[in-house]
Amino acid sequence: MTVRPLPETLINQIAAGEVIERPASVVKELVENAIDAGATRVEVATAGGGKALVRVTDNGHGMTPDDLQLAVKRHCTSKITDDLDSIATLGFRGEALPSIGSVSKLRIQSRPADADTAYEVRVSGGTVEGIRPTAANPGTVVEVRDIFYATPARLKFLKSDRAETGAITEVFKRIAIAFPNVRMTLSGTDRSTLEFPATGDNALARIGQVLGTEFADNAIAIDAVREDVHLTGFACVPTYNRANSLQQYAFVNGRPVQDKLIFSALRGAYADTIPRGRYPVAVLSITLDPRFVDVNVHPAKADVRFRDPGLVRGLIVGAIREALSRQGDRASSVGARDMVSSFRPEAGSARRHYTNDNVFEKADQSAWRGDADASFFRQLENTTQPGFAEGAQSALSAISEPSARHDEQNLTQQFPLGAARAQLHQNYIVAQTGDGLVIVDQHAAHERLVYEDLKKSLYNREVASQVLLIPEIIDLPEEDCDRLMAHAEELGEFGLAVERFGPGAVAVRETPAILGEIDATGLIRQLVDEIAEWDDAGGLKARIDYVAATMACHGSVRSGRRLSAEEMNGLLRRMETTPGSGQCNHGRPTYIELKLSDIERLFGRR
Repeated sequence: MTVRPLPETLINQIAAGEVIERPASVVKELVENAIDAGATRVEVATAGGGKALVRVTDNGHGMTPDDLQLAVKRHCTSKITDDLDSIATLGFRGEALPSIGSVSKLRIQSRPADADTAYEVRVSGGTVEGIRPTAANPGTVVEVRDIFYATPARLKFLKSDRAETGAITEVFKRIAIAFPNVRMTLSGTDRSTLEFPATGDNALARIGQVLGTEFADNAIAIDAVREDVHLTGFACVPTYNRANSLQQYAFVNGRPVQDKLIFSALRGAYADTIPRGRYPVAVLSITLDPRFVDVNVHPAKADVRFRDPGLVRGLIVGAIREALSRQGDRASSVGARDMVSSFRPEAGSARRHYTNDNVFEKADQSAWRGDADASFFRQLENTTQPGFAEGAQSALSAISEPSARHDEQNLTQQFPLGAARAQLHQNYIVAQTGDGLVIVDQHAAHERLVYEDLKKSLYNREVASQVLLIPEIIDLPEEDCDRLMAHAEELGEFGLAVERFGPGAVAVRETPAILGEIDATGLIRQLVDEIAEWDDAGGLKARIDYVAATMACHGSVRSGRRLSAEEMNGLLRRMETTPGSGQCNHGRPTYIELKLSDIERLFGRR
């Protein structure tokens, strides 16, 4: 078979298979080009999930006719010359526009700010039409229609319009978070309009636009540096978590990335603070010398490789854990929101009447007169209302009335969790703070305190191990043995002694004593899979922590135990000084905070 060069159009269509996977890839490439061109305003319009139309309009530098002619040719770019070691732009490969033009109908209109005339170029299925004058504002408009019409086989593998629209929205949001100084708009016949005004250097304001105000209410600022690697961003309190990882955003030198190392470090930082199957919410930005990170790993530029991955991972884990120990024990705002909602009556169940500045409520089916008679009030006195009432509840006046004593006033003003006022259902502590109240789950809170004490006693010294009478020999592929032995020292610190036993096997000589009798083969294979996937052997520590959590659960104060005022206040004081006390070992919140303003709104005072 004779070797022959491929036609240019076919080359571009092959390249498009790597660069342009779906309409969202088109949006990503075009918006990144706009930002590289210095745009401060980017508008994206779509139709049919991006399959029928993607249009990106910007106010960037614009292109001359000569630039337009070269822009639709492969490996023509204005962003690099001959140096791949210091890439400072989002794009650099010169593949996006020719790849898009090879599988769709592409039109580019552009005009530099100092030019009187705009020019356009069209590409259909890889065929380039000549440059011609057109009318356009300064900047660039790129219009892509009928994506994959030239490669029908690719078109069949696209998802529904709704799914493709969602993918475009997600890409758009990631770029919007990365560049808060750019005004960004996403509109079209297939969606509701998203508009994000520029927020300048206020990154949290832009994140709030994209993810909602709840993010800002639950976020902890991160700013850490280690050996010229700068980490900034926001990590949310552990009790503010999600069922998937869609609200985990990572950026490297402003580039949105989906990097396994970063997300593995994020997972490790939140270890034993979030329930299994739940995911933390965070926006992380890493800034470092471009020479120390390789962004030329994949044509889509979603993966990166760090020259020192251990340094980056350690920085992320350390910075987030420090932030969580500093503020991570505060309650999520979601708990208070849900609590306030539970107090509100269902729509239509009651009617409000305003008579002489008095407000009365009565069931819809009842007639009501403004001059209510005394019999109505006597009826109220004898009516038991369902809800939070507790049968045969003893009077709380002895401990629930605000005390005028100086020491109790100091408790409410000086301590974040305030002073204990009551215990409800022998499980929930109600405490008054300087600006509201908190409700504490006494079992969950004490469980966390016991757990943290157990971990200190475990990890302040080498974890005790038990020697196996007969070492267990486990056969593994040679590459898995190599990965496992690279973490042998780390595993030894947790009581697991592993040695090489020939080229394709390892010998397990000691296992952590706290785990008791275990399936060593199953444990090793789990660790090998984890290391291969995440380059992390945290599974062993997770098992030890699980045993400690179980011990803490059985060793803590149980629900149903009546506590004295001193015991309740003592529990509150320990919670204030214990990192991670805002959630129990299973990731559930240990307390809910309700601000005085929320209470006043419930009673119509605000």
